[in-house]
Amino acid sequence: MTGYYDLILGLIPLSLIGVTAALSVVGFSITSAVPLAAGIPVALIGHALFVNSPVDDTQSSSDTVESSTSFEPAD
Repeated sequence: MTGYYDLILGLIPLSLIGVTAALSVVGFSITSAVPLAAGIPVALIGHALFVNSPVDDTQSSSDTVESSTSFEPAD
């Protein structure tokens, strides 16, 4: 099953190439179309990192309580 981050990884090069091609067809030069088109992959990466960020699986509360009982103070 394709996950969210798999789609993001596929959309990064597709959006860069596709938007660059569309801007060059409209009349922009390649040297100006590439930096303008790079905003789309940057937005995708920013969304994947900060808006829909990956999170670690959390342990159950009983596991954390057992591991905290082995704590010994330095005094």
